Amino acid sequence: MKDLFDIKKTASFNKDRLTPVNKKEKYGYVTRTSINNGVLQYSGFVNEENINEANTFSLGLLQMNFFFQRDPWYAGQFVRKIIPKFPINNLLAEYFGTVLNKQSGKLLSVLVREVDETFQNTEIDIPVNIDGLLAFDYMEAYIKELEAERIKELEAYLVATGLNDYVLTGEEEKVLGHLKSGEIEWGVFKITDVFNITNTHNILKKDIVPDSGSTPYVTAGENNNGVSTCITYDLGKIERGNSILIAGKTMVVTYQPQDFFSNDSHNLSLNLRENNGYEKNTHLFLVSSLKAALSHKYEWGNSISSKKIKSDYISLPINNDKRPNYQIMSIYIKAIEKLVIKGVVEWKNKQIEATRDVANSD
Repeated sequence: MKDLFDIKKTASFNKDRLTPVNKKEKYGYVTRTSINNGVLQYSGFVNEENINEANTFSLGLLQMNFFFQRDPWYAGQFVRKIIPKFPINNLLAEYFGTVLNKQSGKLLSVLVREVDETFQNTEIDIPVNIDGLLAFDYMEAYIKELEAERIKELEAYLVATGLNDYVLTGEEEKVLGHLKSGEIEWGVFKITDVFNITNTHNILKKDIVPDSGSTPYVTAGENNNGVSTCITYDLGKIERGNSILIAGKTMVVTYQPQDFFSNDSHNLSLNLRENNGYEKNTHLFLVSSLKAALSHKYEWGNSISSKKIKSDYISLPINNDKRPNYQIMSIYIKAIEKLVIKGVVEWKNKQIEATRDVANSD
């Protein structure tokens, strides 16, 4: 690795020092999160001493995920900067990003203070040409081929699932418009008035057999909705599905649609007190609301608990009875899903058109 990359510590600062986002100067604040390309949120310009250059990789020293940062970025605590020693573009970033993330397991097996040395001394297999030089042309062509295959698969998937129909209904447009204009009234609720909250059971990783069953084994991780594997285990320790799980130590919030097992008794299972008839979409809205209400308050070293959450509040749309309007939440999430799919379809069509233009020019 040390022949290809430098690994350096970053000049980190805490999130309470972030400035509001300026539309002309927007910088990712990269932390140890495993989602959103490592970006916790975007900030305005802070100072040149803290900024990391563009076209580098970030490495969060929690789950050891590598992310390519195309723009200048800021770092939270325990984040490394990986600097390529060769000119890099988006295609090569995709290739080497995969190579780097294959080393996550090895880096997780050592102490944090040993990560830099372990990274530098790790040996990897990379394609080379007949002169023994790195075969960058091959790597780029390989990624292009994979992209073309995935676009074809995406087209087939959108048609098979009906997701290619992303036109908003009148009701969905109305809800989006009302939320944007502030016409929908919001209320503030104690979280314990909205949810029944219990600590989950404690099932250690060493006590399970991976892939031994069909029930999800959920951990504090952010990848794959927190699901590490599916297992068979003592049904007396199963958690009820159609619920929200808050990972006590990492503040990862996920919707669990089916019954599941939990890895840690610090995790909290939240079940709606009100039987409202709305399922997945309502819960996805509530997941985002809980993140907005709690993420800034709890972190590693100051973890959430069933006792602490009793004093926490959440803001939700309300109906005429001043109760949570679960129908509005469900409609809003469906509308957002359609808008996201529309963006995916437009991106897909753009990629196909670009491919055709290249073919015609040849």
